[in-house]
Amino acid sequence: MREIVLDTETTGLDAKGADRVIEIACVELVNHFPTSVHYHCHIDPERDVPTEAFNVHGISTEFLRGKPTFASITDAFLEFIGDSPLIIHNANFDIGFLNAELTRAGKSLLSMDRVLDTLLLARRKHPGGPNSLDALCKRYNVDTSARVKHGALVDCELLAAVYLELIGGHQTKLDLSAQEGGTAQQRRRRPSLPKRPKPLPSRITAAEIDAHRKFLETLKGAAWFDTNALDDIAGGDDEVISD
Repeated sequence: MREIVLDTETTGLDAKGADRVIEIACVELVNHFPTSVHYHCHIDPERDVPTEAFNVHGISTEFLRGKPTFASITDAFLEFIGDSPLIIHNANFDIGFLNAELTRAGKSLLSMDRVLDTLLLARRKHPGGPNSLDALCKRYNVDTSARVKHGALVDCELLAAVYLELIGGHQTKLDLSAQEGGTAQQRRRRPSLPKRPKPLPSRITAAEIDAHRKFLETLKGAAWFDTNALDDIAGGDDEVISD
């Protein structure tokens, strides 16, 4: 199963107004394992980046000038995510901005039906929070040393680690049977081994058989005693051939 962990950075908070997307990052997971495949780009918003937004993510107007516009990266972005489920923290924010940009580009909108919001997942698992990405990283001991400011790609990588903890942590990595087709070893079912054409002779000596028979004779009065046991003690071992 392929999933895409997604994050954006923007010029502000108003998706329906003048604010625009300035960075998109996507990290690919296959069967809940990061594959090191990702999509990442900075985008010229065709407007200035306010100081308040710059203080959060450190992306300046000067840095973005000359970068591709959203319309020019739309096809590559949509091709990368395909129809895979999207893993997003506080998804309404990111989907709102992306759909506003897709509308401007004349493209179909992203449906919330394909989105798993890790904020909602965290609130169900840890009611009362806090459940911000920073708080969840602390809760699950996810290393945030690479994160100086908010950035879409590093936040995607952190969110991928948090998401795996939210759905079961390291135990999910050990559940190989959940992966499509299982491992190669699991797919190769060992065939049933044939029985020996002739049973092996008993390894018990005649003296041991006689001693055991005498012992069983003393148990005949017990309600649970199986009278067939006396007939079985001299039988051979019906083993299978081992390799």
